[in-house]
Amino acid sequence: MYLTKKLSAVFLACGVIFSANVAQAQEPNRPECIAPAQPGGGFDLTCRIAVNSFQNSDLLSNPMRTIYMPGGIGAVAYNNIVSQRKADPNAIVAFSGGSLLNLAQGKFGRYSADDVRWLASVGTDYGALMVRKDSPFKTLDDLIQALKTDPSKVVFGAAGSIGSQDWMVVALTGRAADVDYKKIRFVAFEGGGEASTALSGNHVQILSIGAAEAVGAIEGGSDMRVLAVFSDDRLPGVLSDVPTAKELGYEVVWPVIRGFYVGPEVTDEQYDWWVNAFNELYKTDTYKTIQKQQGLFPLEMSGKELDDFVKKSVKEYAELADSFGLMK
Repeated sequence: MYLTKKLSAVFLACGVIFSANVAQAQEPNRPECIAPAQPGGGFDLTCRIAVNSFQNSDLLSNPMRTIYMPGGIGAVAYNNIVSQRKADPNAIVAFSGGSLLNLAQGKFGRYSADDVRWLASVGTDYGALMVRKDSPFKTLDDLIQALKTDPSKVVFGAAGSIGSQDWMVVALTGRAADVDYKKIRFVAFEGGGEASTALSGNHVQILSIGAAEAVGAIEGGSDMRVLAVFSDDRLPGVLSDVPTAKELGYEVVWPVIRGFYVGPEVTDEQYDWWVNAFNELYKTDTYKTIQKQQGLFPLEMSGKELDDFVKKSVKEYAELADSFGLMK
């Protein structure tokens, strides 16, 4: 009996060691976060949350680096992962609600939301409209009145082309104000960093942007201010005095989920390692602090929960895009 108990204890210990070794074997040895745009902007912000949070935890043995892969507002990175790095467990790629909107419209080529593995979210942002401090538009109503008078004299800029999430915010606001969205002038940029530079240089008059990006620009010393945010309630912190579009009479709310996906052939074991790592990361004070510093609000989903959310969102975005005549 004693021998049996002793052997059982040995086998149990070996099992624990084996399980730990297997888990360690699934850990990526060259972790990287791909931001599908130039430095600056929402994808860069999303990667910063993961990179900085993991760096200040003991969940990754090796430091995570950020790789910039601009092109097609996320399409280049998506195609790269699906076609060339489909089984690479090292790379997690940033996505946003705008990525899902583009997928819904077929803007990522022949690939769909089913062609990657949706990993984890790191919060939600909201749409916002930002102008220079010396802009003649002091309120959202000023902007709407200018659009009603002559939309050709008002130029919007954003990270994304017609049909993108930033364009959609403008179009939905125009629709809510009985302005013909087809007459609104819109200049597309590859990323939020480029768009912010264009506004700073007065090449565009209004920027449709994520609220978190707007906070980053303002805290970074840029000469900007925000006309309105597209959330249900006013946002805390730097934007606490900024009204919502809803309270101004325009029924437009635009949340922007931010998170990551991995290649379609990353193994279940490798995928589960990442899911578990993010689930543990969510519990840390470091993650919560960095998320808040980057201007995002809590929205934590991983694994199947995120996958279900993404598939449902893509379907809803397709219906919205169709209502604007954007579907091919």
